[in-house]
Amino acid sequence: MTGAMYAAIAGLKTHMSKLNVVGNNIANVNTNGYKSQRTVFRDALYTMYSGGSNGTTTTGSKNPSQIGYGSQVSSIDLNMTTGNYSPGNTMDCMLYGDGFFLVGNKTTAASITGTNPATFKALKLTRVGDFRFGADGYLVDGKGNPVYGFMNTGVDKDGNPQISDQLVPIRLPKVDGKTIKYAVEKDKDGKYIALKDAVGHEKPDDDTSAEVELPFASLDSISIDTKSGRISGTVKDTDTVVTIGYLAVGNPTNPDGVTHEGESYYSCSDGAGDLKVTMLGGVAADLGITHVNGHLDKGDKADADFTPNAKAAIGSAGSTTLYTGGLEGSNVDLATEISEMITTQRGYQANTRIITVTDSMLEELVNMKR
Repeated sequence: MTGAMYAAIAGLKTHMSKLNVVGNNIANVNTNGYKSQRTVFRDALYTMYSGGSNGTTTTGSKNPSQIGYGSQVSSIDLNMTTGNYSPGNTMDCMLYGDGFFLVGNKTTAASITGTNPATFKALKLTRVGDFRFGADGYLVDGKGNPVYGFMNTGVDKDGNPQISDQLVPIRLPKVDGKTIKYAVEKDKDGKYIALKDAVGHEKPDDDTSAEVELPFASLDSISIDTKSGRISGTVKDTDTVVTIGYLAVGNPTNPDGVTHEGESYYSCSDGAGDLKVTMLGGVAADLGITHVNGHLDKGDKADADFTPNAKAAIGSAGSTTLYTGGLEGSNVDLATEISEMITTQRGYQANTRIITVTDSMLEELVNMKR
């Protein structure tokens, strides 16, 4: 008899867990980039009341009889379908399809290496592209976290941008007078170094004089190309259009397996698999970059002596497209959540009735002897 009570208690716990999930979904019905969750129940423990039989030459078969002891939460799953477009600011970005924007802090880049793609997981994932260039020249999201991508290091003789394969925080180029000074990825001997901002000299015509920090370039009409993720702007002093860099997109092996970190951030932890770095429209091939930090990891090694890690290859984001001028809305279906709330409430109520009825039966049993 007490088995029914224990089963009902298990039912109360599972329905309360589901109501927590439903409540969180409804609370985030207007949260940008929010992905709804669902609770999956499974039955729990069983005991054998009587065994089954396959039958004999004289008797027929018999099914086993078992008594169950309630339900349990099997999983709480993410629904990663894309939410609706919500118009906003010019620099706002929304990914339609799979993938995440990559953000971190300014020093995370130092720990990223293409020889160990697991280091990519030090970056946070987000679907909320509320981007802007901050006072320090870095492209940041609404929480002040630098956005990661690939920087421009200059232009060739035809004026085409030369994009570095180092995954770094995107920031504005520097300016020396009216001359744009792009980020530097090679030293004076032509050897690859960790990407750094350009510097000036106390004596402009003397490269051996003391180095001085240069200001960030002042740009306007900054825009993000929806096909490639290219960030460009116009230099105010010269009206020259310059390419700042390109957005990177992170694609976990199992996007439904990412872990919530709060504040609309996720991490590519256990269950999500590897984190692959991609670019929109497969533009990496056009830019001539193949692997994250490929040139830096190779260093002075000959081609025959260096094999880049295949998991560090910069892939295409596939059918994922970028929308600008707005953010992704929540994918919560309020009608579904309200109906789930009602059925969860009734399920919880029914389990309390089992406890009440079992208690009454136990009371009758105790009162048999007055």
